[in-house]
Amino acid sequence: MMIQSPEHLGRYIRKVRKELEVTQKDLALTAGTGLRFIIDLENGKPTCQIGKMLQVLQVLGIQLNLSHSEFENEQS
Repeated sequence: MMIQSPEHLGRYIRKVRKELEVTQKDLALTAGTGLRFIIDLENGKPTCQIGKMLQVLQVLGIQLNLSHSEFENEQS
């Protein structure tokens, strides 16, 4: 899935969390963040801390893969 904005990422995180039937409060506790952070992240706040976001992704089982079109076309 290609994420193109903080809002898109937030919607995806919310979707996965709800599919797993996890509350925002439980996610915050498990990820070691505050409830306000989860709310802001799911609402697409662009200034959320990346370290905390990565913790949330890990707890939800979401993998983050990065690529660059220029380098993806080159062979090693």
